[in-house]
Amino acid sequence: MANILVVGSINMDLVVRVPHSPMPGETVLGGDFETFPGGKGANQAVAAARMGGDVTMVGRVGNDDFGDTLIQGLLQDNVKTTHVTKDPQAPTGIAMIAVAANGENSIVVASGANMEVTEEDVAKASSLMEKTDILLVQLECPLEAVIAAVDLAKAHHVPVVLNPAPAQPIPKTLLANVDYLTPNESELAILSGVKGIDAGIQKLQEWGLKALVVTLGEKGARVISEGVDRHLPAYEVSAVDTTAAGDAFNGAFAVTLAEKKSLFDAVQYSMAAGALAVTKRGAQPSLPTREAVENLLSSNR
Repeated sequence: MANILVVGSINMDLVVRVPHSPMPGETVLGGDFETFPGGKGANQAVAAARMGGDVTMVGRVGNDDFGDTLIQGLLQDNVKTTHVTKDPQAPTGIAMIAVAANGENSIVVASGANMEVTEEDVAKASSLMEKTDILLVQLECPLEAVIAAVDLAKAHHVPVVLNPAPAQPIPKTLLANVDYLTPNESELAILSGVKGIDAGIQKLQEWGLKALVVTLGEKGARVISEGVDRHLPAYEVSAVDTTAAGDAFNGAFAVTLAEKKSLFDAVQYSMAAGALAVTKRGAQPSLPTREAVENLLSSNR
């Protein structure tokens, strides 16, 4: 079984359906309001667990009802929460999400306890690294904690998948220790500081990145590694809610890499997981099982 360690965020998503995303200054009357467990870290942990991974989560929630609910949800999906800390001061993080009729979303995050994740939290989980196959990290908790986790993985020769979301400038020293970087188009532009996919890819390659997977939504993905640059087309599905598509991709990606699938096979598998995620509402409720992913793959052969 693939052993996955996830260091990242845990949020409660507060979701409103809207006919269209509001413009600045515009008030839009929404429809249904729902709450879903979310946060990029927790979503990716659940996605990996549903793909059959043995997953441990490192993160923080508040000492509040949202925190209790989120921990219980992780446990129900067989994600180990021994290293999820209840912060005594900060509240559980929340994300306010407006989902338009076409499935596109706009998100505002109040990070709360996620921004209290420390290097010490990571260090307490160091014994887990000896049996970890893949470390999976994002950027919804302090960069210092992410760097500490990546450094620890490097010391134990554990491959690292970094999903650079939400995008921010990243030290080149951190990128040099990342084995697989998985930005979308906008994240690629922010990371590289240049416009255009080709220019962004070239810039990151100049910085010595080992493998780059640029997710392109309905246009598929670009995979660049060891001198090979290949475009893989997306699976055709009807989008209902794109909220956790990237998280489904990254969770599946970590598991399939840990299972020693080739990079291109892992991306193909993970795109199927992302495609299935957009066909359902909510973040974690939309994350597919391994059986569902394999059924989609077999029907497209």
